[in-house]
Amino acid sequence: MVKFYAVMCVLGTILPYGALISWVLESGELDIAALVAEIADSRISMLAWFDVLVSAVVLVVFIRTDGRRESVSMLWAPIAGTCLVGVSLGLPLFLLMRERAMRRYREDAVTGRDR
Repeated sequence: MVKFYAVMCVLGTILPYGALISWVLESGELDIAALVAEIADSRISMLAWFDVLVSAVVLVVFIRTDGRRESVSMLWAPIAGTCLVGVSLGLPLFLLMRERAMRRYREDAVTGRDR
């Protein structure tokens, strides 16, 4: 699963930023006001943005609670990924980090090392 999550991190960054870069190239500049106006122009766009916003809030809470429970280090990284790119990076990055932490825990249990 680690490789799958790593690939999803790459795609989860490239796809959204590819769309943003395309929009910036088309409009000639990164105009935040125009971006927000274009988003608010369509009810379908608003539906998607509200969905992503709620998902991002839930993901940050999940990262903090589950990450502490599973002893995942550097929880700031998937939270930053969520805020800077989106759920498309934050979720697979957290799952990758969680998988690695759980793998280390299992290896420590087999070898008898204390955490």
